[in-house]
Amino acid sequence: MKRAAPGELAPVLYHQTVASFSMPEWAVAAGYDGVILDLQHGELGLEAACGILRSIPRDNAYAYARVGSLDPAPILRLLDSGARGIVAPTVESRSQAEALVAATKYPPAGNRSLGPSRPALYPGDSYTGAGNRAVSAVAQIETRAGVDRAEEIVSTPGLDSVYIGPADLAVSHGLPGRGDWEDGPVREAIAHLREVTAAHGVTLGIYSGRPEYAAGLLADGLVDYVGLGIDLVLLNRAFGDTIAGLDSARSARSNS
Repeated sequence: MKRAAPGELAPVLYHQTVASFSMPEWAVAAGYDGVILDLQHGELGLEAACGILRSIPRDNAYAYARVGSLDPAPILRLLDSGARGIVAPTVESRSQAEALVAATKYPPAGNRSLGPSRPALYPGDSYTGAGNRAVSAVAQIETRAGVDRAEEIVSTPGLDSVYIGPADLAVSHGLPGRGDWEDGPVREAIAHLREVTAAHGVTLGIYSGRPEYAAGLLADGLVDYVGLGIDLVLLNRAFGDTIAGLDSARSARSNS
């Protein structure tokens, strides 16, 4: 994950939890830059996620996958299928960040096994060098412990980005499990992580459910990219708005 150049818009991704091949295409057509396939909380299994990744054009730099653990085996399968970023949840230590880098990067940066299974995935003079540049190791910080150890996590060689999980971070502070905090310890953590990541040349992202909140963070320079919305939540909203519109139209007709 690279910072947007001056004049460029910051990348916007969405979380996908269902095994749909068409959803990434529709999302990009609507203006999203990419997807975070959710193998941690969603309905997606490894086989479905690998199939979806193969359906996404190879040049999409934001085909990401969030795994359920640091087990290198599924991470390897996802990468060989075309994942351009691996998001590891609940990173709270330097050793966990190192394990993420080891599973995500080819030697000498990591321990990823070389077994190309998708043609021309990393074009260039050095396949492994191009692969290491193309793939982002993303540590999700979503607890007080992770924030407290941000310096040791972010300074891990080979780590490319930090992704904030605001709801779990709020829960770790004894607050309601929601995102889009305007103040309090979650907002303070965002500012702190901005300072630490900027100092180490690591990008920072966050999940948000509200476009106006995400726009504010981007405008204030607090994050470099956002995960905006979850597929099932977006569908639920569309279903609700459609039925509400029908009920309103019915009511207007019955009163006319």
